[in-house]
Amino acid sequence: MASNNITLLTLSLCLVVLYSPFSLAQLTEQHSKLRGQQWQHECNIEQLSAAEPTRRLRAEAGVVEVWEPNEEQFRCTGVAAVRHVIEPKGLLLPSFTNAPYVTYVVQGRGVQGVIVPGCPETFESGQVGSRRQEDQQDQHQRVFRVRDGDVIGSPAGMVQWTYNDGDTPLVSVTLLDLSNPHNQLDLNFRSFYLAGNPQESREGKQRGPREIAGKNIFSGFDDELLSDIFKVDAETINSLKGENDQRGSIIRVEHDLEFLTPETEEMELRKMRKIPNCFEETFCSLRFKHNIDEPSDVDVFTRLGGRITTLNGNKFPLLQHLQLSAERGVLNENAMMTPHWNINAHSIMYVTRGTGRIQVARENGRLVFDGRVQEGQLLVIPQDFVVVKKAEQDGLEWVSFKTNDNAMISPLAGRISAIRGMPRDVIMLSYGLSKEDAMRLKYGREELSVFPPNMD
Repeated sequence: MASNNITLLTLSLCLVVLYSPFSLAQLTEQHSKLRGQQWQHECNIEQLSAAEPTRRLRAEAGVVEVWEPNEEQFRCTGVAAVRHVIEPKGLLLPSFTNAPYVTYVVQGRGVQGVIVPGCPETFESGQVGSRRQEDQQDQHQRVFRVRDGDVIGSPAGMVQWTYNDGDTPLVSVTLLDLSNPHNQLDLNFRSFYLAGNPQESREGKQRGPREIAGKNIFSGFDDELLSDIFKVDAETINSLKGENDQRGSIIRVEHDLEFLTPETEEMELRKMRKIPNCFEETFCSLRFKHNIDEPSDVDVFTRLGGRITTLNGNKFPLLQHLQLSAERGVLNENAMMTPHWNINAHSIMYVTRGTGRIQVARENGRLVFDGRVQEGQLLVIPQDFVVVKKAEQDGLEWVSFKTNDNAMISPLAGRISAIRGMPRDVIMLSYGLSKEDAMRLKYGREELSVFPPNMD
């Protein structure tokens, strides 16, 4: 009888989930319909810059840094960028944002938590069968380990938190797609914290930028009302509102956090509970991370040149909903990436290591960027602007965030380039070349998109 009840329960849950607003297929379809209504922005860019963060908010156990959101290149592409540095034993407090985003873990290891509305608690720990609240088992939603090379996605309005349980700083860079239809507000980046008092810092009261600072969302509500809602005393409500909390948005943890972590335990729980396959089609069991540094994922590899790895909605289904993707690039010393343009997306490039020279040209051939980039800098490359990248002596590595879940590039040189696809006579007439020169221009490069250094 108990077995029949469990079967009926899981079937009911399947029906609820499959017909709820959290079906991935439904959300993706709704998003694609809205995509055509995306805001268009003024992009008459005359000059791009390799930018460093301009705003910095110090917390007890880390730093939050933001690139100036009102710069023309960010307003044009409708994005914002944030870098977090979480010290060992640091906890980035739970929060959500008004826009979907993707995060790349530059270095370090830690634990990430995500709370998906309407989904059941995936993990359980503690004393089974206890009736005392302080001894009863703790149930919580998804928790997974993150490490350097991971790309983590988050829909708008979904709560996430991060804990650094390693021995080195956990550094990540995040790209928020403010012009995404899932952001119904405006082009201002807003973080809604569920705890703490982010506008405070260890150095004392230090008002940070509006985009990353402010009291938590409970701070303005009536104490008595909150006490009735949560059934807790006034002292707990005071802590909930964080009015006297001066630790900022990244707090230091004095003892080891207790929760179930990880994929192996998660899989065991699924086997134990025999969760039906219908949950695979929802956010409740969707993967929220994918490592883009895995050798098996490389799309283009050239000996002595380097490699390019793309992460799109086919490899990482959550990106279909976010309408975002990523590219990981590694160029060896003096290697180059073919001149190309992004067909259907803006590209926001963050340099993770090394240095290089980059040129970017707009439609009239005028260079809007011609300079050197280095680790920690961010460069916006608008849709259809043509970009050339060349590594210097210490190589060049980057991650690019793109505003389409299936972003595509069109190369100008190499085996699959626009030049290679033209008939010889069209090249001759278009450029005023002889037959021999046209053939050299067309077939001079046999590589796909990563070119090794010239050995001449």
